[in-house]
Amino acid sequence: MTYYSATKDDLGFAHDPFKAIVAPRPIGWITALSAKGEVNLSPYSFFNAISSRPNIVMFSSENKKDAVAFIEETGEFTCSLVTKALAQPMNLTSAPLPRGENEYIHAGLEMAPSRFVKPPRVAGTPAALECKLLSIQQLRDLEGNEVPRWMVLGQVVGTFIDDAFVKDGRFDTAGANPIARCGYADYAEVTSLFSIQRPAGG
Repeated sequence: MTYYSATKDDLGFAHDPFKAIVAPRPIGWITALSAKGEVNLSPYSFFNAISSRPNIVMFSSENKKDAVAFIEETGEFTCSLVTKALAQPMNLTSAPLPRGENEYIHAGLEMAPSRFVKPPRVAGTPAALECKLLSIQQLRDLEGNEVPRWMVLGQVVGTFIDDAFVKDGRFDTAGANPIARCGYADYAEVTSLFSIQRPAGG
């Protein structure tokens, strides 16, 4: 079937297939601090790396949630890698807690200090990115109307990697066992990899 996205509800879908088609998506487990020092930890599956030189990451928030507001106030955040072992605590941090209530405490997690930014990372994560804010943009649709979606761009200024996951000079992605969002309530986990060499030249 092919359908016009604005009329998908007429086709009887229980949920929009969009998030299941654009999958798997890495999870940006974002920690941000407010100007008052309040801590927010929340997972975003609209997240990805968008540049390697310099390292730049992006996440998008549906509605202007605390993470976006806090980053707007202080200009810094961290992204902790979500693994299968951390899946349940990650899910707990998605709870709609009152502003200023610490998701680390709610999920039984510990904070580990960052080196180059003030927001902490999740203790026990195999890797984390320390970021400084580049921009926050409210999204618009084809008609130019503002929609309640905010995109945050951050430049990575520091990278934490647990030494246990460095093998032969490379980060052991499969060994870290990260998970990704696949739409609905579904997730995937990385347990093995395969390699394809790019064509020469170009």
